[in-house]
Amino acid sequence: MRVAPILFVVLLASPLATAAIYRWVDPEGNVHFDAQPRPGAESVEVRPQVIERDDATRAREARTERFFEARREEQQAAEQAASEARSRREQACREWRQRLSRLSHGGRYFSADANDGRVYYSDEEIGAARRQLASRISQNCS
Repeated sequence: MRVAPILFVVLLASPLATAAIYRWVDPEGNVHFDAQPRPGAESVEVRPQVIERDDATRAREARTERFFEARREEQQAAEQAASEARSRREQACREWRQRLSRLSHGGRYFSADANDGRVYYSDEEIGAARRQLASRISQNCS
């Protein structure tokens, strides 16, 4: 049953709820408080303090919470944007490496002209494309 564990917790916590605090003054006139009774000590009743918040305090706390919530949302949006930018950069790096790999295999490269004909690239143009891709990869990819 559930009664036994609850009863056990209540019995365990009861000495804490009834703990007494004792106050005494030493021969030099210093006041001391302790949980252990001493000769000449008097028992002091300690009641929990309940703090009521006024309307201004509650409003200030609500403004603070709204501020921090907006800040968290901004940080999440910034992290999301950074993640998307990182993903786009990684995709671009993969494409540049694939292009450089294809250009490194040799062969004849061409593009289509307006009449669906082929315009072949010279060795200098292919070399320039290799250098440009290698530069992009070294600057943007790690």
